[in-house]
Formats: sequence, C-alpha cells, structure tokens
Amino acid sequence: MAACPCGRADARGRPLAYAACCGRFIENFEAMPAPDAEPLMRSRYTAFVLERADYLLATWHTSRRPSDISFDPGVKWLGLEVRQHRLLDATHAEVEFVARQKGAGSPAVRLHERSRFVREVGRWYYVDGDQL
Repeated sequence: MAACPCGRADARGRPLAYAACCGRFIENFEAMPAPDAEPLMRSRYTAFVLERADYLLATWHTSRRPSDISFDPGVKWLGLEVRQHRLLDATHAEVEFVARQKGAGSPAVRLHERSRFVREVGRWYYVDGDQL
C-alpha cells in the first residue's frame, strides 16, 4: 500500500494509499471525476510526480490546455501543502497551494500558486493560476 504523493491523510493522520486517494481519479478518469477542485488539484500534483501527461492534459481546460507536456529529467517532488480551497460559485473554484521540488544538482524550489478551476458538464478542470 504505497502512500499517495499528494500527502492527504485519513482522520487518524495516516497517509492515504494512492488507490484510495488520487489513484482513483488518475486511473479511472472517464468513470471517476474528482468531486471538486481540491481533489482535482491534488490529483494533478500526483500526476506530475508520476509523469502522467495524459491525465494532466485531460484535466486542463481546453481554453488553456497546451498541446503537450514534457517533464524535466531528474526532478523530485518533495511535497504538497494545500493552503486554501474556495468555492466561488457552483462552477468556479480556487485552490492555493505550495508544491516543493528539487532538480538534479539544484536546490529545492517552491511553487506557490492560486489556481483557478471551472466545472463543466459535471467535471472540474484546471484553467490557470497566479504565482504568489
């Protein structure tokens, strides 16, 4: 039972397994959409850790989706902290987070972002974000 890279824990503070957390969305994209913006953001972080470009592209809103995604070799993701999740209305939300990573031979860096999400036809999508 491998812990989910997003770091989510159960009520007792034990790390959730990948299959019980982000894995259910990443591995079952068509049948199991993330229920709101925070689990979508967490699953997208996990997809970066696992280099799952297919999931990242599928969960990126078409208005901002890149044509492809590449991953920097040697990057190690060090952790995720969700600072805030705000539901703005029934179809818009924001998630503020800090993700840490370290490149091969370089110091660790933090990505602090407020991400915007939109819900369309029952599915949440990442739109874009502002670095903080």
